[in-house]
Amino acid sequence: MLFRRLAYFWGEAFKSFYRNFWVSLASIGVVVVTLLMLGTLVAINRNVEYVTETVKQQVEIVVYIDDQASISERNELRRQLAGDPNLREVRFVPREEALGRLKEQFGARGNFLEPYDSAGQNPLRDSYEISTVIPEDVPRVAGAVERYPAVGEVFYGQGYVEPLFTTTRALQVAGLILMGALAVTAIFLISHTIGLAVLLRRKEIMIMRYVGATSWFIRGPFILEGLTLGLLGAVLPLVAFYYTYNAATGWIGTNLPFISLLPAVEIMGQLAKLLLPLGVGLGVLGSMFSLGRYLRV
Repeated sequence: MLFRRLAYFWGEAFKSFYRNFWVSLASIGVVVVTLLMLGTLVAINRNVEYVTETVKQQVEIVVYIDDQASISERNELRRQLAGDPNLREVRFVPREEALGRLKEQFGARGNFLEPYDSAGQNPLRDSYEISTVIPEDVPRVAGAVERYPAVGEVFYGQGYVEPLFTTTRALQVAGLILMGALAVTAIFLISHTIGLAVLLRRKEIMIMRYVGATSWFIRGPFILEGLTLGLLGAVLPLVAFYYTYNAATGWIGTNLPFISLLPAVEIMGQLAKLLLPLGVGLGVLGSMFSLGRYLRV
């Protein structure tokens, strides 16, 4: 009995699909365009988060040790840094290593710094390079570390780090708001587009209702039709995303190698988990909402 009923529902759903082919095509088009925009926004937002998180993880605090600090003060500084729960990594950089790095940055002109190789001539200071557990805590942690013993100066890119964190937070919030607004718009558009298909069959629905058909018996084919439209409308954007995203990452990797994007496998997995259920859900909900008025007889 259940099998025959499901077969009837699917048969009616496909008949309706072909009978109202252009309306069905319009419904799929609305789902495709809506989910394509939503998926593009999600992909951009995820890559912005990925890039900004990568930048955040590279933000370090450099703690320069006061040359006049005593051995006991230096030991106390090392102990406090090692025991600070806000710090993820603490690395001591002697002045000799700092001078070697400077030579590498100068490249072929690094030999100009050779007169400073002796301990008495090296103008650089011993330091600690530290990174925080939470990147946004860098300004606050830097202010606290500045009061530790033996600290001569603290540098973390003051004036540049704070705007970076503020901008990334604003971008994330704006992305979430846009995605929410687009999802609401999608429900509205899909509901009204599928409602057009229901409108074309309103007499058939009313006759079935008058002769005693249950609401769920009438809804069945329309729900399956909406499910099919939503599924097709979700699969097509995923196929387009696959080729477009691979092409985009290839072009960026060649022309803008300093920008690192999420791998295609990861972003496609996230989009599939979002768009497939959303497309099916929107198609089913659109059908149910559109049918409501014709089932109240």
